[in-house]
Amino acid sequence: MTHQLLFLLQAAPSQGSRGLITLIWYVAGFGAIFYFLIIRPKAQQEKKHRERIAQLRRGDKVVTIGGILGEVVHLKEDQVTIKSGESRLIVQRDRVADILDGQDQASG
Repeated sequence: MTHQLLFLLQAAPSQGSRGLITLIWYVAGFGAIFYFLIIRPKAQQEKKHRERIAQLRRGDKVVTIGGILGEVVHLKEDQVTIKSGESRLIVQRDRVADILDGQDQASG
């Protein structure tokens, strides 16, 4: 990619300011594509996840980032106690990957 940019920069003096303007449009276009296809969807996904984690309640079935399935038995501001089998685990609230709905449990 840097070779293409160098090529466009070398072509700029022979074409006057049109080459530089073209380069600016290419960079702006790539920036816009990168933003709308990668950055914005990821930010929206993270916002939705934070909202779901904020609504976490006692009795909810959850999956942690490590893949542990369990039921929420106690909540603190930034910690969640999960009962999985005979064990109780304390995990950070943001380490909960998903909250399972009733439909997810019935199919599994």
